[in-house]
Amino acid sequence: MTIQDDRATAPATHLRLRLEFGLFFIAVPVLIAVLFPPDWMFPSLFSFTALGIILLHVTPGFSWAELRQGWRTWSWGEVAAFTLLMAAICSAIVLIMRPDAAFGLLLHRPELLAMIWIGYPLASALPQELLFRSLFFRRYHAILPDGRAACLLNAALFSLAHLMYWSWIVALMTFGGGLLFSWAYRQRGSFFYAVLLHAIAGNIIFAAGLGVYFYSGNVQRPF
Repeated sequence: MTIQDDRATAPATHLRLRLEFGLFFIAVPVLIAVLFPPDWMFPSLFSFTALGIILLHVTPGFSWAELRQGWRTWSWGEVAAFTLLMAAICSAIVLIMRPDAAFGLLLHRPELLAMIWIGYPLASALPQELLFRSLFFRRYHAILPDGRAACLLNAALFSLAHLMYWSWIVALMTFGGGLLFSWAYRQRGSFFYAVLLHAIAGNIIFAAGLGVYFYSGNVQRPF
């Protein structure tokens, strides 16, 4: 293939990536939120996750081994500060918005909370980080905006992926989480650092009682 051929195929490749990106990160989450009944949401998300993992696997130049990189950039001081701040924020939100649910699992169902704490990092935080950090920034880097704009876009789409809960509290929390986790992935250069912070955030959310906003059985669509 000549240099002219390579240049000619670049716009076509970018167009394909944009279409794929729009379908995966925008169209599918909106369709799940708008059209699917609540009891279909999690099977749909599992299929969504499986497709994302396949796309990541076939991404040119990607290797699963690269996910192990960046361990030396971790800061346990940051982790401790984040944990305390997250606990304070979640406690304040639940006491203001849903005092009836405050620390419900922690006080009344500690065995269920323990199961969530064990399962959430592996069943939720890890696959979400594969899709919204590794897949997002590795496969689609050629069509993403530069610098902070890419992180803002990532956070916005991470929030959109949680549209199915139809909650402004969920939207704000996931947007903030998206900013933090993309920072951990890009600036710290560590996939598992992002997973760790995501897991801590999720487990604190459920311990505080904010899991009521992340439960499909409580979903009430505004239409």
